[in-house]
Amino acid sequence: MAENPSPSAPLTVVRLARYTTADQGEILGAGDDPFGVAWTGLTWLPKEHHFGIRHDGRLVAHAGLLRLPVSIGGTGTEVVGVGGVAVAPGMQGRGLARLVVAAALEHARTMGPRHALLFCRPALVSLYQRLGWHPLDEEVLVEQPGGRLTAMPLRTMVTPLHGDVRWPLGPVRLFSLPM
Repeated sequence: MAENPSPSAPLTVVRLARYTTADQGEILGAGDDPFGVAWTGLTWLPKEHHFGIRHDGRLVAHAGLLRLPVSIGGTGTEVVGVGGVAVAPGMQGRGLARLVVAAALEHARTMGPRHALLFCRPALVSLYQRLGWHPLDEEVLVEQPGGRLTAMPLRTMVTPLHGDVRWPLGPVRLFSLPM
């Protein structure tokens, strides 16, 4: 079990120059399905911007960002996709998800889009709601290899990046693989 970090050594979020499969393994361990979403059969995009937290020299948390084209109610726009959020099992329950997601969203506010969007397993909806995210009730279509469109089987959640901008009404289509 990981030791509690000392008060004199606060955990801080850093921007990561890169994020590899090895880095992910450092946080979540080895395994074929570290996020528990293999059952969806989806192909995912890598993120472009990465934020992490290190504890005792080890990467223990991550969140990634990617700017994506979408259509909401037939109107084209962009969102910042948030994905790859992970906290090492021995470090969960210490607010690291809040820290790393907040830092990622701070950067997302500089990227232009008005909203951030993520996909999560149902068990994580309440965590993201505590972090200020809102579940969407609309079906969300995402692209998959070969131009195939599929309904996102995970829960879609959104949060405004600027003030209390409301999410527009209408069907949502992501014009890319999910992040």
